[in-house]
Amino acid sequence: MTETFWEPGVEEQSPAGSQLQEQATAPGSLALSSDDFKSLEERILRAVDMVKRERLARTAAEERATQAEAQLHEQAPRIAQLEKELHTLQTERNHVRQRIERLLAQLDALEL
Repeated sequence: MTETFWEPGVEEQSPAGSQLQEQATAPGSLALSSDDFKSLEERILRAVDMVKRERLARTAAEERATQAEAQLHEQAPRIAQLEKELHTLQTERNHVRQRIERLLAQLDALEL
């Protein structure tokens, strides 16, 4: 505390300092009331619970993503085989179409 220049021994108090002293002496003014404390405790418990649920959900989502990637890698050779087979069947169909068109053209030529 500071002493004034012309009156030794007298402590100088600012209005804010005296208000803090009054609040500190008032019972329960600086401390949380039991209802406020319970409310804060409930909010903290809800937040902790929410974080736990989100972590579990993230872990489950990561596991599903890992399983999906594994299935994709397992099925990649089968997909490649099916694409090759599809290309072969499309090529064969085009050859059959061309042969049928030639046969129809020959039939048209006979009817003339």
